[in-house]
Order: sequence, then structure tokens, then C-alpha cells
Amino acid sequence: MKRLGKYILAATMTSVCGNMMAQGLNSGYFTDDYKFRHTMNPAFENEQNYVSLPALGNLNVRTQGNFGLGDVIFDNPRYGLDSDKNKTTFMNPYISTSEALKGFNKGDNRINADVDITLLSAGFKAFGGYNTISIDARTNIGMSLPYELFEFAKNTGNKTYEMNDINVHAQSFVQLAFGHSRNIGDKLRVGAKVKLLFGAARGDLQITNLRADLTGENKWTMSGKALANVSMKGFAYQEKEKEYKQDNKGTYRYVNDVDVDGAGVGGFGMAFDLGAVYKINDDWTVSAALIDLGYINWNNNMQAVNKQQTFEFEGFHDIAVKKNDNNGNQKPNSFASQGDSYSDQLANFANLSDDGDKGSRSTGIGATLNLGGEYTFPLYRKLHFCFLSSTRFNGKYTWTEGRLSANVAPLKWIDGGVNFAVNSFTASCGWILNIHPKGMNVFVGMDHIVGKTSKEFIPLSSNASVNLGFNVAF
Repeated sequence: MKRLGKYILAATMTSVCGNMMAQGLNSGYFTDDYKFRHTMNPAFENEQNYVSLPALGNLNVRTQGNFGLGDVIFDNPRYGLDSDKNKTTFMNPYISTSEALKGFNKGDNRINADVDITLLSAGFKAFGGYNTISIDARTNIGMSLPYELFEFAKNTGNKTYEMNDINVHAQSFVQLAFGHSRNIGDKLRVGAKVKLLFGAARGDLQITNLRADLTGENKWTMSGKALANVSMKGFAYQEKEKEYKQDNKGTYRYVNDVDVDGAGVGGFGMAFDLGAVYKINDDWTVSAALIDLGYINWNNNMQAVNKQQTFEFEGFHDIAVKKNDNNGNQKPNSFASQGDSYSDQLANFANLSDDGDKGSRSTGIGATLNLGGEYTFPLYRKLHFCFLSSTRFNGKYTWTEGRLSANVAPLKWIDGGVNFAVNSFTASCGWILNIHPKGMNVFVGMDHIVGKTSKEFIPLSSNASVNLGFNVAF
């Protein structure tokens, strides 16, 4: 998408993807010799040393939310009658209001997404303990949208809509991490990591006290405050001149696109991971870790605000989803060809004007607290029952999760487990399989099993997770 689609995504950001966890696979927290357990608790060690294959050692993608693609995209009720579009959006006037809005939460509708790619990593025993070195590319995005926004987009017939805060956030950075863990006596093991952070981009958009009043047929008077902050090297807003609707008021300028001239490091920062594992007795072990306690200091802050706090908006309009006609030609009413048109609707809705570079700013990266308990089954000591509590602290995008798991290691070189979790968004089932004979390591797992997908294999729910990796072990 161009324009504000490019803006709300590129500006929100400018990254490559979808607060989202990016810490590791929670299903693998209690799996012995899962090579990347140290990403969730730096006190963990591995039985084997390892070196990851470049960009293949650990790939972790996760999305979480309480609404998804299946709540936005619908079968077109007019397909085959007077329309050749087989898919449409919830805004289609032939879809009833109750059907269109039933998938949205009556409070905040949230989506978090994370992508974590380990470019290089190694773990080895030395210096009286276990050591890790890794270079990771990380991207996370968060979105919090009020139910009333979807009511307004659907145009349910109200003459006034009062919407709660709209928040969108994204950031992308590379981290260079150094970790060390060691035993303190017979029962306690501690670990820590130091992370050097190289920021690529960060974007935040907030709209508050938003109100829409019907003033004519498909004409709305909008009021509220909007603020966008984007930190990225070479980033700039592009503006378009527009006339005021009132006579003799002249023109004003508003953001309708963005431009990025070059690329590079947009900021520097540092973070720490701290962790501990305590063996109470032969049956019980507890652990705790605080991950990503740190910040990034960005070199610039390109800010945009809505200087016209009261303005006219023509409303949102449904667009097609099908990209091509039956002959393979792109249709003028397709999702792809109307992308700019829909982005223009978003640009008009946000009504932002460039307010210049406000200088440097510092932002947190979102910390995670993990608390674990593990019980070894006395009748079959290769079987463990475990509980993990995870809380992500990240403002509007904070979430928490509790996960019960059963882990088993039937052979020395293979282990895994299954689990059930309840979090701030949904309930889910997860699993992991970890194969680690001498010389190699392959693992694959999911914290949330993917359900129904579109024909393009995009999950209809916003909850999905996959983690896999290939490593050399020795």
C-alpha cells in the first residue's frame, strides 16, 4: 500500500513486517537441549555446544490478537448475481451489521505480531559456565483499535460515533547479544545477557478523543487529536494541498505519503536479560527471568499532527478483494488496484500535517517476565509436568499468558512436549519436537496451532505461531 496505508504501516512502521513475542518458543521453555531456551531465560544451558546455520538456526514468527482476517474479509453475498467479486470486506452494505461486527471485541481490538530471525548464533561451554553469542533481526508491531471504529467504518446508521483511543506501533532493530550462565552451589544457576541494539525504525500513531458527526449524506465532521512519531534514517512525510470545505478559508496541507531516502542505523541502545533456575529437590525446579530490559535512543523523531482538529471526512468505502478477472488481468476494482484509493481514505481519516523533526527520543523495547515451575514424575522420570507464566510489559500492547505442559524425553537424542495455554487474547494448544543427535540439531514447534486459512494460506485468526531451526551440534 502507498499513502497512509504505506504511512500507517510504513510509518507504523517502516519495518519489514508483524508486538508481536520474538523471545523464543514458550512451548520449548522446559525442553532440555532446545538450543534457544536461553532466549527465554539466560540461566539455561545446553548439553551440547552448537553453531547455527546463517539465518536458519532460529526462525520465530508469531501473531496474537482478538480479531483477524476472517473478521474483516467475507464471502460476497452478491457474487454471481450482479458482482464478479467473490470476496468483500465487512463494510459491504449487503452484509448485515450483526454479521459484519460479530467478530470484533466490544472493547479494544488488538493484534500483536513478532518476527525474530537469528542471523548467527553459537553456544559453548567455557569460562566456568555456558556462553552464548547471537546476532538477531527483530521486528514487532502492535495495534489497538476500538470497537466503535469498526461500527463507524460499517456505518451502522448512527449519526454520532465516539471512539476510544486508536494506537498503532511498530519497530525494527538488530541485536548483538552476549550471554553467560553458571552454577552457584548445587541448587542455583544464574545467567545474564548484555544486548547491543541497532535501531532500524520505530513508528507510533495515536488518535485520541475521536468523534464523528453526520453532517450530510456520507459526510462526516471529525474531531479529535492525532499524533504520529517516526524515527528512521532518511524518513520524510510527503504532503498534499487541500482546500477547506468552508468558503474563503483557503487551503491546508496534509500528509498523504511518505518517502525514505537511503537506509541505515537510526538509533542505538542496550538491553539486559537476567535469569535464575533453582532446584528445590529431585522432583521440583523453579525458574524466573526478566528479558529485554532496555531501550533504544533514536537519532530523529519525524512528527506529524492534525492541525485541523475539526475537518470533513467522506467515510470509508468497501473495496474488492479479488485481484484479477477471469482472464488474469488486474481489475480496476480489485484490492490491489484500489490499494491507493483505500490508503487515501486512511490518509483523509488521520488528517495529519508534517510538524518537522523534533530531535532524538528514547523508547523501550518491551520487557518480558517469565516464571516457571517444573515437576518430574516419580514413576517415569523422563516425563515432566510444567507451568510457565509469561507477561509482556509494553504499554497498550501488554499481554499475559499461562501455559501448562507435559514434556517427555524418551531417547537421549529426542524430546518434546505438548501444552495448553490461556492468554490475553485466546486459548491455544502448542507443541515442540526437538531432535539433537551428535552433530546436528533440528527443532520445530508452535505455541498456537494454526487453524483455518485462506486459499493463500493466511490464517483467518490472528493467532498463529511457528518456530523452527537447523544447527550444527558438537
